[in-house]
This record gives sequence, C-alpha cells and structure tokens, in this order.
Amino acid sequence: MDGQVSGHRIVVAPELAEPVGFAHAVVAAPGRTVYLGGQTAQGRDGEIVGETIAEQFDVAAGNVTAALRAAGGQPGDLVSLLFYVTDVPAYRAALRELAPLYRKHFGRHYPAIALLGVAELFDPAAKLELVGTAVIADG
Repeated sequence: MDGQVSGHRIVVAPELAEPVGFAHAVVAAPGRTVYLGGQTAQGRDGEIVGETIAEQFDVAAGNVTAALRAAGGQPGDLVSLLFYVTDVPAYRAALRELAPLYRKHFGRHYPAIALLGVAELFDPAAKLELVGTAVIADG
C-alpha cells in the first residue's frame, strides 16, 4: 500500500507490522534536499523552554518547522525525522500529550521516523532533539 504526500511516495511494506505514526519508507520526489540541524526546545534567547517532554516537544517541533519554512519548505516535504530523547519511558508515557502537538506542527504527515534513546544532549536541560530531512519537490 502506497500513498502520496507533497509528491513523495509513502511506502507501507505488506510483510511488516502496520506503521502507526511513521512510514516504513518514503520515496522522495525529485527536488531540493534540505538537511535540518537538530532542534531542541531552545527559545530565541538560547535557553531551553519547558519542563516536560510535551512542552519541549512543542517548542522543538516549532523550531523544526520554522527552519524548514526558512529553507522554502513545509511539513509535508519531510521525508525523515529522528527523535533523540533522554528518557524513552517518559516519552512513551507522554504519547497522549504528544499526538496533538505532533499534528499541530506536522499535520497528519508521517515520514520515516525513528526514536532513539540517548544518555544526554548538548544542553543538559534538553529532554529531546529533533533532526529532519526534507525534499522540496520540483514543480
């Protein structure tokens, strides 16, 4: 089963478990590739905003979409998102809070996504960092 988003083809491999909240694969349409630097919940002043994973996710996702828009793209152009989190069990526990925040920033577009647990991030106050790749399709 395949789907189209922004000219990109979302691929669901029938022999794998059905993806929920991510895509098995994305075949990017021809276009310009945008590599987005890791975004934490850093505010304009450089300080981390928010205490909870949900609060920080909201800011970090907003930072990702702001960087993407500055490069001429939109959330539907994302082909890959990596979530680095310092507390995987806390992330799992926050899923009900995170789902509407994800949709607020990325809509119902689910590119290839991976969640990676890490010991720490550059800023010790950061609970998560989002890294994305987008392809702004030609035409």
